[in-house]
Formats: sequence, C-alpha cells, structure tokens
Amino acid sequence: MANAADTANYEILTLTKDGKELALEGKTTSFDYYESLLSPNITAVMTFVDTGNSVNYDKKYDPQERKGTIYNALPLTGTGDEEVRFKITSKLGTLDFSRTPLYVNSAVNSDQESNREAVFLSLVSKTAITNQETHVKKNYTGRSNSASVSIIAENLLGIPKDKLEIDKTANGYPFIGNMKSPFEVIMMLAAKSTFDDGNPGFFFYETRDGHKFKAIDNLIKKSAVAEYYKTDVNVSSVNSNTDFKISSFSINKNQNLINAMKSGVYSSRRVYFNPQTFQEEESSFSIEDLPQSLGKSEPPKPKSGLKSDKYTRVLYSVKDVGALSSQVKSTETTSSKPQEWQGEVQMRYNLLMAQIAKIQVPCNPNLKAGDVIKCHIQVITDDDKVQGTSDPFSSGNYLIMDLCHHYDPKNSYTAMTIVRDTYGFKKSGG
Repeated sequence: MANAADTANYEILTLTKDGKELALEGKTTSFDYYESLLSPNITAVMTFVDTGNSVNYDKKYDPQERKGTIYNALPLTGTGDEEVRFKITSKLGTLDFSRTPLYVNSAVNSDQESNREAVFLSLVSKTAITNQETHVKKNYTGRSNSASVSIIAENLLGIPKDKLEIDKTANGYPFIGNMKSPFEVIMMLAAKSTFDDGNPGFFFYETRDGHKFKAIDNLIKKSAVAEYYKTDVNVSSVNSNTDFKISSFSINKNQNLINAMKSGVYSSRRVYFNPQTFQEEESSFSIEDLPQSLGKSEPPKPKSGLKSDKYTRVLYSVKDVGALSSQVKSTETTSSKPQEWQGEVQMRYNLLMAQIAKIQVPCNPNLKAGDVIKCHIQVITDDDKVQGTSDPFSSGNYLIMDLCHHYDPKNSYTAMTIVRDTYGFKKSGG
C-alpha cells in the first residue's frame, strides 16, 4: 500500500438479518464513518450497488422464492435487527467493527434501473437504539454528576465498564429524570459539571473505543497524537512523509470581536434569582480566569482591556439549584455552587470554539474525536526560513471536534473539524 490516501481494503463488510449474512465488499461504492464531540453515538453512511441475484425472497412475499436485490428480497426495513460489520484497513491503521456492529437506521433505494439499484444505508451504534427505548425515571441526588452518569450509562444504556471513560466531577446536581432519554440527561449534566481538577464544561460522546464523559480541560491538555503539515513542498524540518501532509486547510471561524463581546466570552456579569432564599445574587467572570492549553498561555482579549467594573454581557437567570432540594437555606459546598459553573461554562464552550477549521488528510483510522493533533501551516514570507517553515501564529495544537473517515474505490481520507482557544505553539513546545 503505497500511500495512506490510496484505496483501502475491505477485509470484512457484511450485512446480517434473520441469520442471513451477505457480503457487501464488492458492491460498496462509498463508506463514511463519523465521530463527534457533539454526538453521543457513532454514525456511518454507506452506498452499495446491487444488480440482483443476491438473496432469495421469503416465501411470504414470493411463493416462488426467486432471487432478488438485498433491498427488496431480504428486505431492508430499518427495524433495528439489521447488523453491518466491517473491518477496513488502510496504510496507517484499521477501522474494526467486526465484533461491535452498527445497525441500519434507514435504508433508501436512491437510484433504481431495470438491471441495478443503488442503496443508501444510514447506520448507528447500538446505544442510539437503546437510548430511544429507555427513559430516566428515578430521582438522582446526594451523588456527584460523574456518579450519576456512570449509573445511567451502565444500568440504562447497558454500556460495559471497559467501554466507559468518565472524568471525575467536583459537583453534584440533584434532578428528576422526568422520563427523559439517557442521552438527554447525560448531555444536560455535561453542561452542568465542573471538572474535579479544573473548570466547568464536559462533553459526552462515543468513539470506536466506547463512550466518554470528558472534561474540556482534560481533553485540551493531552499531547498531540499526530503531526500534520501544510506546505507545497516536502520539508525535512517538519515531516517529509506525505501520509501526514494536509491536502486542504480552511478557517471557517476566527475571532469575531463584536460577537464574542455580545456572547460574554471576555467578561460577563450574571444576576441570579435564588428560588431558595428569594434573593438576588451577582457574580462576574473574566476570560483570564480560564487557563488555556491548546496554544499560547495568554488568551486573546479586547485591546481596551478587561476592567473589573466593565462587562461585555449581563445575564439574568434563575439560580440552577436543581429540582430536589427541600431546604430553604442552601447547603451547597464551594465546589458545587451553581454560580461557580452556571456563568463560566458558557464562556468555556464559546472560548474553545473561538477558532474553527476544516482539514483533510490521508486516511488515518487511528484518529478519534477528542484527540489533539499538531498542525504545521507553512509561513508565507520572503525572509529567510532557516528558523523554520511553520507559521508561528496559525500552527499549533488543535482539538478534533468531529471527523469522518471516508472510503471509496479510488481514495481514502480523513476529514475533520478542528478547534482551539488560542493561537500559536505552546510555550513548552508541546
């Protein structure tokens, strides 16, 4: 296999229903696999072409039990019992779901002719189906948010412990399930959780390794799992391997001063109505209170500075004390005070996505949502490049927000949305 962008090998690609297993390796025209920090389950889409003679009709549909296409003769009904197992190998690694299949969410006969048809399949992981069949009914109080997530994920979604990675939270949020789905509840808790060793803000998502409930602070402090470079030539000072060469890189969003100020990214003042005491409380937050990890330690901020008596946004809200506190007097601890996370968490999410870029590289199945990659973007200058070819401003560490591993008969590549909160390389060189 000469290049990571070359055609991948479908070692396994089968569709199983009612004990019938059908090989799709030679029929598939495209396969796209997706992960995202914003999605609690894995998804995939694939297209295959069927010329008939693939499977016999069931007698209840056709007394003669003639052979027909998979879409009509199997048939594909999207009822949750149709499994797709795959193992796709490219130069840099293998995407292996041969033991943990995805399930057909929908099947569409998108293009039918007299002697062939193209079928489009939408696939989801098993927990996506389980989530729709399950509801959170109990009251959850007296425990940390991470403990609540663990109970819901294991007992209601049936996720094994070895497929569940949870960062410890410093606070607890009392709530009633109210018959919401497990995904709804866990993602609600993600936005109401403070990292035991850092700031508010969590993501709940699934990768090929399993489900993760991870703090933003914990994600961005990780070392880069791979280095990529964007340049018109191969340069030994970075990496001459074309398998790690960026084929396209575009900035979709950069700092927008007015929008950021409107959103309260730099500084905000929050006025709460406390339903326990019927009193108003106030708190203020500054971007300087949130340490940065993906780039330079100093975050971007307005030239006018951040004075203590000035705010770019004032928010009014009800203090989120949860639904189960029966006491009039608050018994909250310092680490679980709602005002400590209710204001900062919005700032943290906004700051993380201050810069959003789209990037495409040769297929690397080892990359996952939540990984950090280091990007070297070529410097544009007429001066001497002895000191390096990487732009010291746009290059640096980025967090993978979502990704797609794409496979077709001619190419295989990985497309990603990557984000970061600051500019440049870390001072430590990481």
